[in-house]
Amino acid sequence: MDKRIRNIVILIVVMVATSFITWWLTANPTRSLTTSEPGMDNRLAGNLIIQEVEIGEIFIDLGSSESYLEEKWPRFRGESLDNISKSSVKLIDTFKDTIPDILWSVELGEGHAGAAIYEGVVYILDYDEEERADLLRSFDLVSGEEIWQRGYHVHVKRNHGKSRTIPAVTDQYILTLGPKAHVMCVDRKDGAFRWGLNIEKDYKTEIPLWYTGQCPLIDEGVAVIASCGTTLMLGVDCESGEILWETPNPKNLKMSHSSVMMMQFAGRKMYVYSALGAVFGVSAEGPDRGQILWESEEWNHDVVAASPVCMDDGKIFLSAAYGTGCMVLQLLESAGQITASVFDEYAPGKGFAAEQQTPIFYQGYLFSIMPKYAASLRNQFVCVKPSNFREMVWISGKNARFGLGPYIVADGKFFILSDDGVLTIAQANTDRYIQLDQVKVFQDGHDAWAPIAVADGYMVLRDSKEMVCINIRK
Repeated sequence: MDKRIRNIVILIVVMVATSFITWWLTANPTRSLTTSEPGMDNRLAGNLIIQEVEIGEIFIDLGSSESYLEEKWPRFRGESLDNISKSSVKLIDTFKDTIPDILWSVELGEGHAGAAIYEGVVYILDYDEEERADLLRSFDLVSGEEIWQRGYHVHVKRNHGKSRTIPAVTDQYILTLGPKAHVMCVDRKDGAFRWGLNIEKDYKTEIPLWYTGQCPLIDEGVAVIASCGTTLMLGVDCESGEILWETPNPKNLKMSHSSVMMMQFAGRKMYVYSALGAVFGVSAEGPDRGQILWESEEWNHDVVAASPVCMDDGKIFLSAAYGTGCMVLQLLESAGQITASVFDEYAPGKGFAAEQQTPIFYQGYLFSIMPKYAASLRNQFVCVKPSNFREMVWISGKNARFGLGPYIVADGKFFILSDDGVLTIAQANTDRYIQLDQVKVFQDGHDAWAPIAVADGYMVLRDSKEMVCINIRK
């Protein structure tokens, strides 16, 4: 080929390649797309179309339970909201190279909702995909026999699972909060319907991106819901359904996937919630019940799944998802007023963190599974002291990673469930990570993210489509 022609060809190739690279770096592949906002998938011509739902309309009586068991795991993170079992029942240290004693299993609609246990009965809010219904289902803890179902028809599109919340159970009541923020209160013993609220409709709440992840709370007969719409939080009498108090929401804070935690500080009992836009504390008693005691807009992230970890000295650990870092607040009291200041704040990968599960505060230390953005610590189980969130006391090691799975403390041991359904037992040790045993509970396990429940030596776990009960009594 003539040298001059060859040079022209090379020049043309270089010009085309340069043009393509320039286009690749500057083009906006989403310019023709419209933003999809959480809660906007049912909007039409600028108007919000909300499903008409008859809460409590479904009831199916399937059997009865004559349980002799007495222990309780009555809500998200257990009776004390700390994910630590107070039971005196001795639990196994090893599986002895066999699968655990699986008492029963049941197929569920796709989701990540965990169970509550109350005196030998398991309660779970499931989504029946054929009936298109949220169903509160009850099972005998030992036999697995289903007792009754109570629910309502509601259309929920698949969005990496549907159900995500754990019922709150007391001796008299069961409170549920469904994927589309429908609140249902029923009698515990027979499932008789008491009242319901459509939070999206009644309070103009924007449903979070992956549906409602907030687990409801009952405190001394009052249902506490972070509505985050026209009101910020509300208290409802479980007996009558009467609204007892409402917290104003002048800053238009939005509902996150986090849950309301209870905290005592400076002689004040409060409800702490990590919303989209701020974290705040609401008075839980006295003449100012329902009023904001403090708030911090320093904490402001788009996706919040883990709940606040409230510690004894007024520190509150906060973590958000997708590599957005962490913050520790320090509550202070002066002349009867409570304020929140930033104790520490650090970027992703620079210290203790949590992606989806809420860390455990145990014996003065914090424990968590590290997020995927934590470099070499990715998905490892770790321990820190609350005086220094940037330095690990111990790590589980590169051969002990757990994904986004849940963990719990029971009988002085950690029980940790990995994404794919492997259950690990480790000593609840503050000096080093000591693994005792592990076994695969879900043979084809997938997205086993639901919080664990344990009572009377029985443990209830689930992956995205199956719930099992195993006997872990020693």
